[in-house]
Amino acid sequence: MASRKRRYWLMKSEPETYSIEDLARDGRTMWDGVRNYQARNFMRDDMRAGDLVLFYHSNAKPMGVAGVAEVVGEPYPDPTQFDPKSKYHDPASSPDAPTWILVDVAHVETLPQILPLAGLKDDPKLEGMPLLQKGQRLSVQPVDKAHFKRVLSLAKAKTKVRG
Repeated sequence: MASRKRRYWLMKSEPETYSIEDLARDGRTMWDGVRNYQARNFMRDDMRAGDLVLFYHSNAKPMGVAGVAEVVGEPYPDPTQFDPKSKYHDPASSPDAPTWILVDVAHVETLPQILPLAGLKDDPKLEGMPLLQKGQRLSVQPVDKAHFKRVLSLAKAKTKVRG
């Protein structure tokens, strides 16, 4: 069987909810609470262990890329959908037919400083990146390899992408 090519992603989190520093402390976490079908489909259908993620602080000052994570493990049902005490509870979902899927991510790198959204928008080499499209609000979105490499370069990240 041919090996699957690594894919690249951007995942947003409000830092007061879960920050890159929280991920660095915890080492890894489940990316729970996603309640958008398109974002869920990316995690369920396209994300696999070994994919790299730009960890993006949203609804923050400044908003921007704060670090790098890696998808570890395969997608599985989000347990918060079944917990009536969770703010992510979905009474329409059942363990036999789960609606919401998640992946686990692990900390790779915290950037020396946040690469702000304004800096990303100013770079012509990032034209076409989904994050920079008007009205783009998805919390999980694909990033093409060239854009991922460019963001790492702009951020002075230690993480490298081969090829």
